[in-house]
Amino acid sequence: MKLNLTQKLILSHLVSGEPKAGNPIVISVDQTLTQDSTGTMCYLQLEALGVDKVVTKRSVAYIDHNTLQSGFENADDHAYIQSVALSHGVFVSKPGNGICHQVHLERFGVPGYTLVGSDSHTPTGGGIGMLAIGAGGLDVALAMAKGTLNLTMPEVIGIKLTGALKPNATAKDLILEVLRILSVKGGVGKIVEYFGDGVKSLSVPERATVTNMGAELGATTSVFPSDTRTKAFLRAQGRESDFVSLCADSGASYDRIIEIDLSEIEPLAAAPHMPDNVVTVSELAGKKVDQVCIGSCTDSSLLTMLKVAAVLKGKRVNPDVSLTISPGSKQVLTMLSKCGALKDILDSGARILECACGPCIGMGQSPKTNAVSLRTFNRNFYARSGTKSASVFLVSPLTAAYSAIAGVITVPPEDAPIDVKMPTRFDINDNLILNPADFTDIAIERGPNIKPFPIGEKLSGSIEKTVTIKVGDNITTDDIMPSNAKLLPYRSNIPYLSSFCLSTVDEHFAERTEALGGGIIVGGENYGQGSSREHAALAPLQLGIRAAIVKSIARIHRDNLINSGILPLVFDNPSDYDGIEQGDVLLIADPVEAVNCGKAKIENKTKGRAFTASLNVNDRQKDILKAGGTINYMKSASPNVK
Repeated sequence: MKLNLTQKLILSHLVSGEPKAGNPIVISVDQTLTQDSTGTMCYLQLEALGVDKVVTKRSVAYIDHNTLQSGFENADDHAYIQSVALSHGVFVSKPGNGICHQVHLERFGVPGYTLVGSDSHTPTGGGIGMLAIGAGGLDVALAMAKGTLNLTMPEVIGIKLTGALKPNATAKDLILEVLRILSVKGGVGKIVEYFGDGVKSLSVPERATVTNMGAELGATTSVFPSDTRTKAFLRAQGRESDFVSLCADSGASYDRIIEIDLSEIEPLAAAPHMPDNVVTVSELAGKKVDQVCIGSCTDSSLLTMLKVAAVLKGKRVNPDVSLTISPGSKQVLTMLSKCGALKDILDSGARILECACGPCIGMGQSPKTNAVSLRTFNRNFYARSGTKSASVFLVSPLTAAYSAIAGVITVPPEDAPIDVKMPTRFDINDNLILNPADFTDIAIERGPNIKPFPIGEKLSGSIEKTVTIKVGDNITTDDIMPSNAKLLPYRSNIPYLSSFCLSTVDEHFAERTEALGGGIIVGGENYGQGSSREHAALAPLQLGIRAAIVKSIARIHRDNLINSGILPLVFDNPSDYDGIEQGDVLLIADPVEAVNCGKAKIENKTKGRAFTASLNVNDRQKDILKAGGTINYMKSASPNVK
């Protein structure tokens, strides 16, 4: 049987289940990663599982999100993460070492390994042939504790690449083209696998840009082959021994094949406020620009920064533009400094930010009122920048750099003389990475801002609750639980954080829900897309939300709701959504039976009508929901769970 690469990776890690699309399977986990935005909760949950040491081949805790220390909260969280991670056998990448996905690609990623991370952009690792999957923090804690991940076997979309990119087109333009074709929900329940002769024209950093932003498709992950390009990258990182050649069998089949000629791709942009709102840069040319931000885990590699430096060299950033640049890692920044590219960047008038996520997650650099901001990031969700009135466009680093100079959106010239090559040897200095083997007798530090997380109730009786909010399509986890410089310090304080739940949609939601003693959320298509943050499930749980009834739901958020004991229901007839209003009282007479049979009969007591909704869950997830969430489920299975 001829296998595609995804099938090979899953079969080599299959623990149980039949790997047929839609079936529940269990795979073994080689590596995990966490970051500090989701990490405190993940490690609190790991402690609750009663585990002394992680069982993975390598787990790494990165501190790269909450690096703005305007109060004690973030510093306390960092101290907690460092102490609890080291005590459990987890490596720690300290603040300043870089963004988790960039550093993991450089220093830890191994072709053919499985990687599970508490960040939705964990699929970046697919750029070197890893099966890298984003998940909620509790699923990552379970992966560290048990070495396995429960998964629904995805379909596989094969994207056949031919040709090579033109000089003014980049990997960012490629993934924007894929988003234009598939949309932000087109990858749900699927893995995207790249193959074809065009693959060899893309470097590892370029492949990583594509797999990183595959998260915006809603895909479980994306993956490239591991080939001579991969080997050269690992050799340059001093890790050639980690290389293994991996590719699909010739003639392997896919559930769907999309063909893309790289030579036909032109510079593209995602217009506000969604990554799949894709237009050509030429359509936007001449539009005044106020801010340009280059960096994030999508586009902050050394290769990207060298290209940007080549564009900026000898030029001056337009006086009306604020240009910020965030190198992806200490390694990138060090090498920019040594080769002189950093001087070219600084001489242009650009501002260098810390090697961290920064403005991509709303940690600083919010644009001015009504600003046009060009960003090389992965998401341009409404208000994510911190400025509700701003228009944020996602563009390639080349488009960003040329536009920063011109002061208006500019199409990179096709004859741009940018000849930048990957180095044959990277500067290697891991002095900001802590090896747990070097530490003993570690006291775990807990600051006063770290509070217990909510745990659901065992399912029983009936659920009769008010619809406390009705939302539309494509509601993101940024909408459900905003992430910005003011709120990120409270990621380990769910009682406080919950008061801001859904505040960008309705500032009175939390207050109203608490006053009603909980409630039910009603939503449209692709509810919960975006970040893996389980706070978007924990905050509603804290407020007493018992169910979300939606037209469709994103994978990670659905799993997080299940882990929290909240019913993720999908309308059997989407038109029933139209017959519900905020304030309606809904009754699920027998939620236990609804879970058992996978279908809920719901009475709208206010409107005097009934409808049905489905629970697309497997047997294990049914038991989790009936127990009131995964922690309760684990407690019943193991006396060691606290």
